[in-house]
Amino acid sequence: LALGWRMDIEAPALVIGVLPHGEHGAVVRFLTHDHGLVAGYVRGGRSRRLRPVLGLGNSVALQLHARLDSQLGSATVELGSSRAGLALDALGAASLEWLTGLTATLLTEGVPHPPLYSVLDGLLEAMTLGVEPARAMAGVARYELLLMAELGFGPDLSNCVVTGATTDLAYVSPKSSHAVSRGAGLPYAARLLPLPALLLGADDTPSWDDVAAALHTTGHFLERDMLTGRLAALLAARTRLTSLIARQQDAAVR
Repeated sequence: LALGWRMDIEAPALVIGVLPHGEHGAVVRFLTHDHGLVAGYVRGGRSRRLRPVLGLGNSVALQLHARLDSQLGSATVELGSSRAGLALDALGAASLEWLTGLTATLLTEGVPHPPLYSVLDGLLEAMTLGVEPARAMAGVARYELLLMAELGFGPDLSNCVVTGATTDLAYVSPKSSHAVSRGAGLPYAARLLPLPALLLGADDTPSWDDVAAALHTTGHFLERDMLTGRLAALLAARTRLTSLIARQQDAAVR
């Protein structure tokens, strides 16, 4: 332990996990831009005043202080942007539960992931402001892809593993985790995963079928490489979300 060690963080943060602690307090996990995932004890975190501030997905102004690196820091928060409205809609509530749970579970404390903070904050704000639902769910799939890439588990979608082509990529190999072009993959399409344009950042008007296909592909790699063992329990939240998306698919067909 370094003599005089002290942690002082003052930064915007996203609330991504809240656990009751003691009679009135809460241990809260926050995602920050420069410090990554951090945790702190919020005195009175379960009070009538602070419960709305500590809603999942909320953007807050965080002050976090600790005197020992083995000590849980003491945190104070002020509300920046509330995402409480997402909980009033089934799709929004399921998305919020999944995105925050996934992030809190897979990230290591104290390791910065600036792109994850920026994308998650932007996605939750867009959903709060009422972005078209299919576009929002496309954002969920893109966030999953980004998170896997940040942690070194993302599929390689830069070029076709067979031909080297960088255009007309239509599939992903479930074994090699590499993209496959339409021409090279068509004879084996039944054994490959779909690669909708939205996962390549090229589709601003995705259909519900596109969204479902994208989540099918990202889900394969999440389940295979990351959410294994005891972490597999988190997949129940994802199943709730994809079930709601399936209903949207069905409604679009009718």
